[in-house]
Amino acid sequence: MPESTNTTPIIRWRPTQAGTQRSHLHRYMQWLKQEKQLAFDDYHSLWEWSASHVADFWESQWAYFQVIAHAPYRHVLKGGEMPHFQWFEGSSLNYAEHIFRQKNAAHPAILFQSERHALTEISWAELERQTAALAQYFRQCGVQPGDRIAAYLPNSPHAMVAVLAAMSIGAVWSSCSPDFGASSVADRFVQIEPKVLIAIDGYSYGGKSFDKLDTLRELCGLLPTVQQVLFIPYLDESAAFKAEGKTVIHWEEVLENHANTPLSFLPVPFDHPLWVLYSSGTTGVPKAITHSQGGNLLEHLKYTHLHNDIHPGERFFWFSTTGWMMWNFTLASMLAGATIVLYDGSPGFPDLNVLWELAEKTGIEHFGTSAPFLVSCMKAALEPGRQFDLSRLRSIGSTGSPLPPEAFAWVYEHVKSDAWLCSMAGGTDVCTAWVGGNPLLSVYQGEIQCRCLGCAMASWDENGQVVPTGEVGEMVVTQPMPSMPVFFWNDPDGTKYHNSYFDTFPGVWRHGDWIQITERDSVVILGRSDATLNRQGVRIGTAEIYRALDAIPEIKDSLIINLEYADGTDWMPLFVTLAPGAVLDDSLKKRINTSLRTAYSPRHVPDTIIEIPDVPYTISGKKMETPVKKILQRKPLDKAYNRDSMRNPEAMAFFITMAIES
Repeated sequence: MPESTNTTPIIRWRPTQAGTQRSHLHRYMQWLKQEKQLAFDDYHSLWEWSASHVADFWESQWAYFQVIAHAPYRHVLKGGEMPHFQWFEGSSLNYAEHIFRQKNAAHPAILFQSERHALTEISWAELERQTAALAQYFRQCGVQPGDRIAAYLPNSPHAMVAVLAAMSIGAVWSSCSPDFGASSVADRFVQIEPKVLIAIDGYSYGGKSFDKLDTLRELCGLLPTVQQVLFIPYLDESAAFKAEGKTVIHWEEVLENHANTPLSFLPVPFDHPLWVLYSSGTTGVPKAITHSQGGNLLEHLKYTHLHNDIHPGERFFWFSTTGWMMWNFTLASMLAGATIVLYDGSPGFPDLNVLWELAEKTGIEHFGTSAPFLVSCMKAALEPGRQFDLSRLRSIGSTGSPLPPEAFAWVYEHVKSDAWLCSMAGGTDVCTAWVGGNPLLSVYQGEIQCRCLGCAMASWDENGQVVPTGEVGEMVVTQPMPSMPVFFWNDPDGTKYHNSYFDTFPGVWRHGDWIQITERDSVVILGRSDATLNRQGVRIGTAEIYRALDAIPEIKDSLIINLEYADGTDWMPLFVTLAPGAVLDDSLKKRINTSLRTAYSPRHVPDTIIEIPDVPYTISGKKMETPVKKILQRKPLDKAYNRDSMRNPEAMAFFITMAIES
């Protein structure tokens, strides 16, 4: 496993007494003391209780957040070894009902801007009106509880209205962003056999328009179960669409036809499917990961309040698309009464300041983005704190990949010195974070603040033993959580589900990340364990390499793999893309090698450094280390990677040519 470091990093943020007293987490601890006679001296002791008494903890969440139940539960947790468990058996509820209990006239529900649309505001009353109209349309289409509604939509209010409408009637939601190609979308949606498809005519990104009508026609032909197409002329207001064998209706027509429909909520069982998210599908058909209404409701109530500390009326933003679980998480912030801020477009157009400008314009309190975006801003030497009024900004969220220490420093030196930097990590698998923010704890540079409440996470070695504090091991979760998938769609005997998480340690969830739990009980993630560099018998996490390279301004991006050969030798090439004007000469190569040797060890130094046009990424923004390795091992291309799962499929051409010529 990767080597660990045990030096204490710089403290970049400390909670204030006023902030602590105001926090939801403090109030929850006071509630536990008063209502349950449970007193905890600090967060760690609270976490220990929540991870060892999971049923008691989640029952306390149910009571603390006053879950609206239309039928009571008989058991909090029933079952044995994971994944064979059931939460809150017998209860019925509705996720959307908990969103709309936050409605008020004092704050808007949604603020929206795109590359083509000026900033607009949607009130809670208008959101309710549109949601009710769409829900009635779904009912008239014959959509029953459990039927699937698929969406091919951008990050616009249409998608938020549609998912709330689907939830309200017990339908199952699934979405892909319009940068997916038809076959990639079909790989996902065919599995769930949707009855209704919601789609647009096209979108804009990076100042360019992308017409998707031909893609939509192809997609309709690939989805025989779709009976109704709800069409949104998003790129061109005059656009029209027809599909053979499908009934097509326009969005505005639906809103007009059902303008006076009241909004109602159908109670469904706790484990009733809420939405289907998808694995990246880098080497095969994406897995259709199905989450439950009750499980995601409880988890999202917990995280948005206790870990993100979102308060009613605060403005919550996370740069995302409808193909990433952070879009679902953005919706979840409305459970805490947030106004959500949506942006559709490129985070780099016309330049990297566009989202910081949006933060000023909309008064964002909670600004969420990806680690690569923050690193890009750092490398571009941006100074948002100097250029924009970010006085309302409370927290900056980061996820998607490990955030290097240098990016922490850049945030505090060039964005806001008193911002609460909430690095978090979780995923599509649970539609939340396993580890993340904490309003009661300090932020240490390069570290995630804590393991989240109710998440019995540990760091294990290959023999299933807990590694010593400060050492690096496999991230495992030893107790069930309500937001774990209820099943994978199209996996009748549960084999795919079991093999995805439970085949290494029976009854224990293995997530596939290297983690280090420090003596401060903070967390460092060192990359995917399935992308580990096995270097002369020593395992190196790829995140360590990238962390060192992020500090070198000439390196725009990088990817590293290690090829092991049958004779026991290995070859570890480092592939880099360069910043404009940079040259990969001997001087730069020496600085790269020296940086890796100084920061880590001689084993971290690559055998060669190769310039490439682009680093291949999945649509969800993950570096494709394993597929590149398979290509260079000359595996069949259809087994090595899935072109349709890629954000930039042309990036693989370099490695394919390299494999052929080597």
